[in-house]
Amino acid sequence: MYKPPYNITEQMLKLISDISEKVGKIQGYHTLSTHPNLRRSNRIRSIHSSLAIEANSLSLAEVRDVIDGRTVIGNRDEIKEVQNAYRAYEAIREINPFNMEDLKRMHGVMTDGLVPECGKFRSGEEGVFDGDRCIFMAPTAKLVTGQMNDLFEWMNREKENVHPLIMSSVFHYEFVFIHPFADGNGRMARLWQTTLLYDWRELFQYVPLESQIKNFQSEYYEVIARCHKNGDSDEFIMFMLKRLDAVLGEVLSKPAAMYENTTAQVERLMETMEFDIPYTAVQLMGALGLKSRKSFRENYLQPAIEDEIIEMTIPGKATSRNQRYVMKKK
Repeated sequence: MYKPPYNITEQMLKLISDISEKVGKIQGYHTLSTHPNLRRSNRIRSIHSSLAIEANSLSLAEVRDVIDGRTVIGNRDEIKEVQNAYRAYEAIREINPFNMEDLKRMHGVMTDGLVPECGKFRSGEEGVFDGDRCIFMAPTAKLVTGQMNDLFEWMNREKENVHPLIMSSVFHYEFVFIHPFADGNGRMARLWQTTLLYDWRELFQYVPLESQIKNFQSEYYEVIARCHKNGDSDEFIMFMLKRLDAVLGEVLSKPAAMYENTTAQVERLMETMEFDIPYTAVQLMGALGLKSRKSFRENYLQPAIEDEIIEMTIPGKATSRNQRYVMKKK
């Protein structure tokens, strides 16, 4: 009986405890299920980040516009990637993450109209790349079906014994290692980890884990390469647990109450910003896809400042050329 090679450490157990505590707090007083704007915002961030890791050039604002059905001038395939990913993430509640046929079906959704081998395991050889740099070559195509069967058999056999935080991370690494599809493997690995976590706690369907991976993209690929060299997924499990702990901390730091009395424009502005990072007005307008400085100030920036969501780095000198804007944690 196949068992993926990994070892549980004290550091992992500590992170599992911290993550579980944060999950309890979010479920207790920060119910995502009752805040549709926050849920939608996080879902769009997940899709944008996961596609950006794979070199999709659409901005967060453009991804939102595609999902909202607005016309976006851009690469046809990139627009199609957004549409497909939105369909896939919207179907999370209908997926059985322990069923390999569901995996193939969702790959068909994710890559519909984009790749010839849509919803089928690859017939050719593939490698894992960070941009143009090859991290490693995946196992030969003739081994894929057997290795994927082994992985799903292990998950079904051990799902009552292995903590979902560990199992989802192990699956993510093993899936990337096997690289079962001709294209879309990274997107599917991240979707499936989210789906496995959702099977444990429903709030994970609206937790933008993908945004954390994007922020640490280079480390993500470096850890995968080291695990491949070491022959186990220990470092990758630690990496994912740290990212999960961080993104849940972010959810707790951005109370749902921040969304209750804000306008749609201010919500969009919040979505483009990371905490404690200073942005220029030009940077924010670019991220929002805006050209009118007057509209930006009146409808986005000023209301956010008045609501004490965003603050100026140079208070009292609003027009300073060195002025920056920061979203602070509540």
